[in-house]
Amino acid sequence: MLTWRISAINWSSPAASNSFPRGCEREMKIVPIACLEDNYAYLIIDENSREAAAVDPVEPEKILQTAVENGVDLKLVLTTHHHWDHAGGNEKIKQLVPGIKVFGGSIDNVKGCTNKLENGDKLVLGTDVNILSLHTPCHTKGHISYYVTSKEEEDPAVFTGDTLFVAGCGKFFEGTAEQMYQSLCVTLGSLPKPTRVFCGHEYTEKNLRFALTVEPENGKTREKLSWAQHQRQGNLPTIPSTIGEELETNPFMRVDLPELQARVNCQSPVEALKEIRRLKDNWRG
Repeated sequence: MLTWRISAINWSSPAASNSFPRGCEREMKIVPIACLEDNYAYLIIDENSREAAAVDPVEPEKILQTAVENGVDLKLVLTTHHHWDHAGGNEKIKQLVPGIKVFGGSIDNVKGCTNKLENGDKLVLGTDVNILSLHTPCHTKGHISYYVTSKEEEDPAVFTGDTLFVAGCGKFFEGTAEQMYQSLCVTLGSLPKPTRVFCGHEYTEKNLRFALTVEPENGKTREKLSWAQHQRQGNLPTIPSTIGEELETNPFMRVDLPELQARVNCQSPVEALKEIRRLKDNWRG
């Protein structure tokens, strides 16, 4: 088992380094927490109230330790989907934090859920953090991504679970290529390009290597792969990405391009997305 620990965002990330100036006061802080073999959980912290939300807290004790280290009061759990490595800590965290609210998709059968969310539902964390529920089905039928902004709507972030990975997407376990196209290219792809992407797993290096089999001439992808390999050699994270970076390097979000469709012998974005997913499922890297 890979042992790793992340206590805060790594500011050498090309996405993170452009998020806001060093020393700038922020209303919202995001703390990635490495869990299991390659999962990410997160704390979203409202800096003003010192209240926090946990995203997919599969290892509750580790999440609570991080909350204590950051001096915050844990109020919410935001669950992206029902798979055990994302929702498996919900019941335990309810025991450890009596009264905590656990959110999840209304049709996703999330373990421990106390508050069911529909697409477009809005939550508030503390005084300055706004959370928008986005239904992004396919990996699971009720998968939710969480679009999070500060009071001033600066430095937006999206928590994409297993729908969108850095340079990849989740398997189509409970949905169709049409649904994944809507989730990736329409719902998430229409978010502001600077939006930071915090996904559910550390799959970046492998995803970028596969992406180059689809678009071998994509210089942005090759450059990001080199950076990701350097990060992982140092046992450092490759998150966050940004929506803008994904539109440049993620083949699953680039299927509207005729040249990419041609490379996989397809005639439409949805057909291309389905074919690239098939190729990835059979790729051994």
